[in-house]
Amino acid sequence: MSRTALLLGGTGLVGGHCLNRLVTDSRYSRVTALTRRPSLRVDKSEGHLDERVVDFDRLGEQWDFTATDVYCCLGTTMSSSRETLQRVDHDYTVEAARLAHDAGARRLAIVSAVGANPGSRIFMLRVKGETERDIAALGYDCVEIFQPATLLGDRAERRPGQGIANAIGPIAARVMPGPLQRFRPVRSEVVAMAMIAALQLDAPGVHTRTNGEIREFAARFTGKE
Repeated sequence: MSRTALLLGGTGLVGGHCLNRLVTDSRYSRVTALTRRPSLRVDKSEGHLDERVVDFDRLGEQWDFTATDVYCCLGTTMSSSRETLQRVDHDYTVEAARLAHDAGARRLAIVSAVGANPGSRIFMLRVKGETERDIAALGYDCVEIFQPATLLGDRAERRPGQGIANAIGPIAARVMPGPLQRFRPVRSEVVAMAMIAALQLDAPGVHTRTNGEIREFAARFTGKE
């Protein structure tokens, strides 16, 4: 049975890779990408992309989207204000996930962060943890939560320190064995592939994946496992 996908955050680091792979994935007959402006970097003449420009502050008023699978890659930076981080990382994401579920979506994958916890003293990790908790309570058949550490890759909009992270990340990853593996930097395209592969399994319940499983799922996506 053909699937359809709804993508949030298609202009971001992980979301951009999700978009590029979903639009050419034969398992999906349609990919709907919600964005604040028409700036998705993909060849729209190919694949099956339906790009929709929306106002996330009024999403409920504009909602007429359906999908079987939801990919949540919305997120802002630690340098953003607390209000902005709360609004984008939690409010927009949970509201879109709720609306999609009410419209019939059954599976959801979301990018969070290692250490996310609603009881964390670190504001960003607390917001991420609250988002995980609130999405898990929506009633999806399958929820895949991905908690990568530092994301490596080239962003459309440069962020302070990203170049340094890309340079030293691979080195840091090699010197973080055992229990520290969950804190290893990981390339954004690896997370994107893992998200798509995990939803294909359709495993019932809520699952939290850190670096080890992220890499395993990515290998399954590429057929190297």
